[in-house]
Amino acid sequence: MDKRKDSPHPNNPNQLTDKEEEEIIEILTSKEYGDKSPGQIVPELADKGIYLASESTMYRILKKNEMQKHRGRTHKPTGKKPRTYVATAPKQVWTWDITYLQTVIRGIYYYLYLFLDIYSRKIVGWEVYEEEKDELSARLLHRIYSMEKISGETLVLHSDNGSPMRGQNIMGMMERLGITPSRSRPHVSDDNPYSESLFRTLKYRPEFPKGGVFKSIEEARLWVSEFVNWYNTEHHHSAIKFLTPDEVHNGLAEEILQKRDLLYKEAYAKHPERWSRKTRNWILNERVWLNPPKGKTVENAKHAA
Repeated sequence: MDKRKDSPHPNNPNQLTDKEEEEIIEILTSKEYGDKSPGQIVPELADKGIYLASESTMYRILKKNEMQKHRGRTHKPTGKKPRTYVATAPKQVWTWDITYLQTVIRGIYYYLYLFLDIYSRKIVGWEVYEEEKDELSARLLHRIYSMEKISGETLVLHSDNGSPMRGQNIMGMMERLGITPSRSRPHVSDDNPYSESLFRTLKYRPEFPKGGVFKSIEEARLWVSEFVNWYNTEHHHSAIKFLTPDEVHNGLAEEILQKRDLLYKEAYAKHPERWSRKTRNWILNERVWLNPPKGKTVENAKHAA
């Protein structure tokens, strides 16, 4: 006799008939119950005076027919992956977002619009407004685009799906300037790690107002102006080999890093016994990814700000 655990038992009195199993599958894939779990289906059927099988039996049937994750007549859902972009120099891929700044009136906010170059990490433009409007976004984008002197170059601009990012004015401006739009998936902040990380850096600065409250829009603009100046010109960013965003954005990175590398090699030559490893790697990453491909390890995406 075959005593293996999974061997069939044709004479098992508890075994469902083919007709009973077909009836259960019909219920599980019906329009009414196709999106519900057996734990929901069984009591609902009971309320109608119907008992077909236990929850565990229904789960077993789903597993047997490979229907645990999807059933019914609709197409199997597919997770739409965000498009991947890579920057190999400044002025190729920007990301932007809006964050709230609290006012002295509870529930009333100022809105910080902030644009970032993902390669250099430079804040290329910002503004504090009293409203969230796509026409304000469009005007600010045009101003930044002109200030950065982007002409004849393909620029990707990434954002989430808020109305100031998708409105007619901002989309029209992007089309007019030849900018390629990129969107985060709905409710997925990880698709825009650079802006999210930058806002965290901003709000955790020691100088950030106590309680995060700004008394006036002028005060908010002054504070942001000072932050942006510090961030771009003084902040030695870990993702860009502890250079400042301005240094990378203005093409000074290679010269500075070569000097650092030479200094470290000279120090190593004098006292190699003091070094447990080779000298530090002072080579700037050649590529910075936005939504990197699966399996791609990207230091820059992990240390966005």
